[in-house]
Amino acid sequence: MGKKVLVLDIDGTLTNSKKEITQATKEAIWDVIDRGHKVVLASGRPTPGMRRYEEELELPRRGGYLLSFNGARVVDCLTGEILYQRMLPLSILPGLYRYGAGRGMGLITYLGDTVISAFEPDEYVRLEAGINGLPIRVQKQFVSFVDFDIHKCLMTAPGDLAAAYEKELREKYGEMASIYRSEPFFIEIMPRGVNKASSLARVLEVIGADREDAVCCGDGYNDICMIRYGGVGVAMENAQPAVREAADYIAASNDQDGLVEVIRRFIREEAAG
Repeated sequence: MGKKVLVLDIDGTLTNSKKEITQATKEAIWDVIDRGHKVVLASGRPTPGMRRYEEELELPRRGGYLLSFNGARVVDCLTGEILYQRMLPLSILPGLYRYGAGRGMGLITYLGDTVISAFEPDEYVRLEAGINGLPIRVQKQFVSFVDFDIHKCLMTAPGDLAAAYEKELREKYGEMASIYRSEPFFIEIMPRGVNKASSLARVLEVIGADREDAVCCGDGYNDICMIRYGGVGVAMENAQPAVREAADYIAASNDQDGLVEVIRRFIREEAAG
């Protein structure tokens, strides 16, 4: 058996409901690395919002990869080298701003370790900032202020409205960007063609692995593409229904150390066999 690549979404997959990695999950992941397999953290989070878990898993020492911004940036944890990145065209910002302002949506991007918000933060923008441990800076001249490279924008709305907004945004701007939800209330605005699966393909090429070697685990809408792409696609029990439907295997929930089960079944037992 060749070496495996364990690909892990963070929120709702790697972490439990308290946004913590349990000790059992840490030890199982360390065992994966010690056996010579690779670990990739794949998240919609900005890179600074992933650092806590990179450090907890000791990836700068043990080795691993960060796939942040839904794949718009890929970093080798051991060397700090940026292996791949794509930027969102700034020409899309005026349209996103008008669309969001007309519907009372949130609209943010990121500058270093700060969330830049076009409007007064709604509950979902505050949630995003809190999850990542980043401060919010409201910049009402958002379109003119953002004159620097950005990997993505995030738009927010209540879940009962966001599905329709996602569709409308894709119809309006689908030629300029990839647009999809990560959570019912988060609409990701990404560089065209960028998602977790396309960037994972870049990682696999770098490390000399095949897609059949990838065990991809997630719970959110933005995980569906990589779950379908990998050799084994795993949805957590707490995953959105559409994610479970796309998966080859349903693991126990993130609050029941579901990843420990996945590692035992698809990495340890296959190696033993």
